Amino acid sequence: MKLLITGGAGYVGARLARTLLARGTLDGRAISQLVIADQAAAPADLLADARVQGRVGKLLAHCQGLRDEAFDGVFHLASAVSGECEADFELGLASNLDSTRALLDALRHRAEQGATPTRLVFSSSVAVFGPDPAVPFPGIVADDTLPTPQTSYGTHKLICEHLIADYTRKGYIDGRAARLMTVTVRPGRPNGAASSFFSGIIREPLAGEESVCPVDAGVSHPLTSVQATVDGLITVHEASREAFCGRTALNLPAINCTVQQMLDALEAVAGPKVRARVKFQRDSAIAGIVANWPSGSTAARAARLGLKAPASFEAIIRQYIDDCRATHPAALKGLDA
Repeated sequence: MKLLITGGAGYVGARLARTLLARGTLDGRAISQLVIADQAAAPADLLADARVQGRVGKLLAHCQGLRDEAFDGVFHLASAVSGECEADFELGLASNLDSTRALLDALRHRAEQGATPTRLVFSSSVAVFGPDPAVPFPGIVADDTLPTPQTSYGTHKLICEHLIADYTRKGYIDGRAARLMTVTVRPGRPNGAASSFFSGIIREPLAGEESVCPVDAGVSHPLTSVQATVDGLITVHEASREAFCGRTALNLPAINCTVQQMLDALEAVAGPKVRARVKFQRDSAIAGIVANWPSGSTAARAARLGLKAPASFEAIIRQYIDDCRATHPAALKGLDA
């Protein structure tokens, strides 16, 4: 079985690759080759696996060559994130819309030559939801909540959801879109996503650094762990067409959690000195974006596939700590300060 992960060098993509390689199978078939495509090189441990092939560069540049390459499955994670799309409109269009259309057309070409349609899982986002004057916004969004995105990033994700549904309807691919909730705690440094602080207010204090929270403590949002997200993507890939139920996107499970509850969990896990490193300083630009996001979500369709949210936000923090102890213990130097 040959698989492709776009955006496979990123945090979620690399975790997905490691999980798949450790399992060794997908859909009951042995994984013989895993292609990781990203603008950055894949982590060394992945490239050391004989089954892995890394490809570096913009996805758009790779898609022409993919027309004549057979893949049994594709996980399409590559995209420009929310803050980047707001700052650079053309970058967002090229990275999110043009690249996805080119990828779908490469897979379509194979199907038109008589190949079995490739199964594709698309990582959509909770950012497809937002308030609109014409449509009451429930705050807690469900699988059947009308998406009315209020950012370019969310708009791109929704357009791609519909493209994938239509390519599936036409028989060009076997596509499924899963709406990812905000993944935390992400390692490394803040990225261009407006949601970056959801990781920063946990990650930086654990590393012994101060962190600024740009929104009020009462802000609520659906949050999840990287492993729960990866498990969700794999389950969506392995689901039968009937079990997935239709062609529209489904929500992946999450914990509906306020910033205050996040910090309470941080204190419970790491102590009051670590919690005290978080300061509140409102950023009107970020707060304005977040104000248009859901305060929570439900995931009934994912639940029918057997998927569950993490047990608690404390459990998410503990998973991050365990990961850091295994791979990057310096990220936890704040625990000993």
